[in-house]
Amino acid sequence: MGVYRASHRHARISARKVRPLADLIRGKFADEALEILRYQPNRGARMLEKVVRSALGSAQNPEHPLNKGRAVRLASLVVSDVYINGGPMMKRIRPRARGMAFVILKRSAHIHVSLEEMA
Repeated sequence: MGVYRASHRHARISARKVRPLADLIRGKFADEALEILRYQPNRGARMLEKVVRSALGSAQNPEHPLNKGRAVRLASLVVSDVYINGGPMMKRIRPRARGMAFVILKRSAHIHVSLEEMA
């Protein structure tokens, strides 16, 4: 029984765009979560899908410290925790009328996924 984690830090997408997709897969089985994300048209779904696949790769790796040389049944893995935090913002200047300037924030996100083995 272990928790397999993966994360994508500094993803070039706003955290606000990925959070609804995280809500879709939280608490689902890992294979079911991948099926849900595969048919979502959003760019954030591709990023979240890659992070879930990375956590699955950790679960399949027999050298992983939690595995102790045994194989984990993929059907027993559940997406226990998904959270999307805001990352650093790149600040850009947009010239406006009468010599003014507006700040454009290029947002980024940290995507974290945890898979847990069900008993």
